Amino acid sequence: MAIDRTRRPSDPRQAAEAAFRAVTRKTPEAAPEAPRAPVIPGTRETVSLRLDRAVLEHFQKDGPGWQDRINAALKAAAGL
Repeated sequence: MAIDRTRRPSDPRQAAEAAFRAVTRKTPEAAPEAPRAPVIPGTRETVSLRLDRAVLEHFQKDGPGWQDRINAALKAAAGL
């Protein structure tokens, strides 16, 4: 089987248009971030927090309000 070594004629206009399209094609934009809810001062946010059992028992030993006590201790530690 013989190899065909003839050159295919290229159309300069098609080549130029393809090159132009390649550099002017719009790239897809990243999806916009979902809007965040406004932060209201003094409100609390539900979070998941992993604590040592001893720490949890310390704050729970005085009964209800243990989450408020943990929050107060964290605020004091953060200097707030």
